[in-house]
Amino acid sequence: MSAEPTGQSILHHFRWAFAVTALGLLLGAVVGWNATGTASGTLTIFFICAVLAVLEISLSFDNAIVNANKLKTMSPKWQRRFLTWGILIAVFGMRIVFPLAIVALAAKVGPWQALVLAVAEPGEYSRIMHDAHLSIAAFGGTFLMMVGLSFFFDKEKDEHWVRWIEDRMARAAGIRGFEIMLVLALILVFSSVQSSAADADAFFSAAIWGLMTFLVVEALGALLDSSQQALEGAAKGGVGAFLYLEVLDASFSFDGVIGAFALSQNLLVIAIGLGIGAMYVRSMTIMLVERGTLKQYCYLEHGAFYAIIVLSVIMFAQSIVHIPEVVTGLGGVAMIGLALWSSIRRNRAVAC
Repeated sequence: MSAEPTGQSILHHFRWAFAVTALGLLLGAVVGWNATGTASGTLTIFFICAVLAVLEISLSFDNAIVNANKLKTMSPKWQRRFLTWGILIAVFGMRIVFPLAIVALAAKVGPWQALVLAVAEPGEYSRIMHDAHLSIAAFGGTFLMMVGLSFFFDKEKDEHWVRWIEDRMARAAGIRGFEIMLVLALILVFSSVQSSAADADAFFSAAIWGLMTFLVVEALGALLDSSQQALEGAAKGGVGAFLYLEVLDASFSFDGVIGAFALSQNLLVIAIGLGIGAMYVRSMTIMLVERGTLKQYCYLEHGAFYAIIVLSVIMFAQSIVHIPEVVTGLGGVAMIGLALWSSIRRNRAVAC
């Protein structure tokens, strides 16, 4: 660890995020001026970019902790690849290409037509995105729920935060497929309360695809990593872990991308705001890994995975009622904050 003061060390980790923030907000102001030609219009779009960045950070804080948890098992080479290639995929792939892909599939048009639609008819583009929200919520909610439950349904897990429930989940991990049964039960419950048969079918189908994606990514990741180890003796967690983190980031970004259209229908403005937020998630991930924060605060991971489960349930609930993004973001931050407070109390008790 560096001998420099903690404050300076934290600023060091966030230097690129600060640079991207300045550049992004400047670009947002330019976009605002070109789109409106007025000072008030420019300030409005500048403000929207800033709000979108905060929205992305609040929704993805637990993502940074989960990323750090996975990164610490990866070889240094694959850590660097995730923190370079991964951020490019996160910013350009999930914040620009992903919404275009959804619109292309939903409207049954080509990628170029989807881009033209986003630029020429942003209102129609936004409508298509919102119409696809049910399937996105079911797919992303199922994937994230499996991610969260897999952390707790682990018979080798011996560090518990909320012991009365985590100890039972660890013991239940000996029952093969128990967490999958729980997720399938929730899928059936939420499918049955949809407003129409068509919505129920759409929810169920997308949720099953979310479950299948998780299982395929887990199996493919294990296969790729075992093959890599056999070929080059690499440390655990290489290309398979990279693939897992990218799909995880995609699931986390669903809510932010959909929620962004409530503030702006301009694809470039959305990409700027969410891209700034993604850079802070990257910086937080690096800081957590290099400073060993997860070891220092032992319940932080638990809080993040509880937040993931809460987020997945909220995504399911959003298929029935609208839940403001601020509730989603604050819920995750509150859960992690409580875990941090519990970790500090435990550290003080051990030190006494």
